[in-house]
Amino acid sequence: MEDSLRYAYSIEQFYEDCRDEFKLELLTPSLASAVAITVPDIHRPAFALTGFMEFFLHERIQMLGETETVYLRSLDPGRQREALSRLFQKPLPCIILTKGLEPMPDLVALATEHGVPVIRTELPTTPFLHMLTDHLEEVFAPRSSVHASLVDVYGVGLLFSGQSGIGKSEIALDLVERGHRLVADDVVEIIKRGNVLMGKGSEHLRHFMEIRGIGIINVMDIFGIRSVRVQKRIEVEVRLEVWDPKKDWDRLGLDEKYVDILGVKIRQVVIPIYPGKNITVIAESISLNHMLKVYGIDAAKRFNKQLVDMMESDRKTRRYLKYDTE
Repeated sequence: MEDSLRYAYSIEQFYEDCRDEFKLELLTPSLASAVAITVPDIHRPAFALTGFMEFFLHERIQMLGETETVYLRSLDPGRQREALSRLFQKPLPCIILTKGLEPMPDLVALATEHGVPVIRTELPTTPFLHMLTDHLEEVFAPRSSVHASLVDVYGVGLLFSGQSGIGKSEIALDLVERGHRLVADDVVEIIKRGNVLMGKGSEHLRHFMEIRGIGIINVMDIFGIRSVRVQKRIEVEVRLEVWDPKKDWDRLGLDEKYVDILGVKIRQVVIPIYPGKNITVIAESISLNHMLKVYGIDAAKRFNKQLVDMMESDRKTRRYLKYDTE
């Protein structure tokens, strides 16, 4: 499993990714910035404009809304330029003006002089702040790519893993034929959001599958739009392994197995593979059993308790009969 984290998000890439959605407009001659975006947070430098620089978080995107703009326009030209100059005492990634506000002439001039892009959006400050934060959290979220298949089975995201050629794609295809939904095949991109793992397919392979002997097929074209989905929470890893008669396979399910992915533990079920075994029905049972466990219903523990109770009852009965015969 290969982990990757995007530590440096260039202003050029940010502008390209968000220009249409966030209605961005460049106010300086260039997007080039010596400082890339490295944290998924935004800073409003109101205190820095007044001269209090102790908690000025210069490594973040700087956002100027109506509050900051009204304050700056209340100053005479000399003090206004002095206040703006404080922002450029340390390197900045960029400055964003919200609500389509007109920039002060000194802001664009100083930013151009220090190589800091100034960008404007038509969106109101608070909605834009939430949208931008969500976007940056997505960009900087820990992520990993795994060789697996991900299928939504009865609303539960099952991640099928195992060695190449063991039959992950065939199982996924069979589940789709039974009415379940394919999320990704061959390469699954996993993104950690809080304590939740979200899986999706790569942009190039989405909804395509390679079936040995047939070749490449498009699941959505064959089975329709209801057979696929873009992303799904991963809740259980189904590990497929070749049947080994010498291995001690779990037959009761009392000992829960877990796998750690990006610091999040999810249930793992190891299934032995041999010719003629109906893995599709087993996968559906795994999904339904997982939902029951979420609601506190554990068949293995219930069976074990009933067995213990029967043994205890039998022991008491035998003791009673022994005393009665004496």
